[in-house]
Amino acid sequence: MPAQWKLKEVEELKKLIASYPVIGIVGIRGIPAAQMQEMRAKLRGKAVLRVSKNSLIERALENGTSKLKEYIEGEVGIIATKTNPFKLYKELEKLRTKAPAKGGEIAPEDIVVKKGATPFKPGPIVGELQKAGIPAAIREGKVVIEKDVTIVKKGEKIPPDVAKILSRLDIKPIEIGLKVHALFEDGIVYTPDVLAVNVEKIKEDIKNAFSRAFTLAVEIAYPTKETIEMILQKAHRNAYMLAVECNIYTKETIEEFIRKAYLQAKALEEKLGK
Repeated sequence: MPAQWKLKEVEELKKLIASYPVIGIVGIRGIPAAQMQEMRAKLRGKAVLRVSKNSLIERALENGTSKLKEYIEGEVGIIATKTNPFKLYKELEKLRTKAPAKGGEIAPEDIVVKKGATPFKPGPIVGELQKAGIPAAIREGKVVIEKDVTIVKKGEKIPPDVAKILSRLDIKPIEIGLKVHALFEDGIVYTPDVLAVNVEKIKEDIKNAFSRAFTLAVEIAYPTKETIEMILQKAHRNAYMLAVECNIYTKETIEEFIRKAYLQAKALEEKLGK
């Protein structure tokens, strides 16, 4: 028989899952206890984070949420919220912070050391930098890095000696934070590639689409509550120009005819005066 605490934990997880419309699996690997507490505090009132054994989380995921089981990998927790998945993802991304490497971590991106002066005084540090694969030299009494260099490529382990040098250079290549594996709402699973949208670009695209649709609708005289005023203005303007061109006298065009007659009379007067 399973231990009682495991049964109780599964029931607690099920209760949590049933209480919120949005449920997610988030990675918690490498997050120190202090940072974890800080993140919980920042999420208070927005989302609930529950860390448990993977096997117990799998047992708690049932019915529609069972789709999330395939996203349980490594050290994970359950996050539950009433916030829509896209807003939650954005909020969790804001909580991610940079941290120095200790050695042994996998580089999330290429780690590049830029050329230029360093804060170090000439001394043994030059040899340490060179040993780590960084082209360093002494120039005008300063330790400088002579060119940009990628010392660890994405996906490679960060050696301890390199991590030490990176720390001294104040380069923080490690991201600490909750890593979204998947979020679930109304039967749909949202993965990071879908959630990581550029909101500003989408807003701009919608504005451009509306502008083009509005112009087309006015051009083909397609009446809507947004276009009807512009269509009527255009129709009035076209009718006015046609009436003037065809010498049709109306209360709207008579002033234009008088103005044209006056200008023609003035031009004739000037010619006769010569």
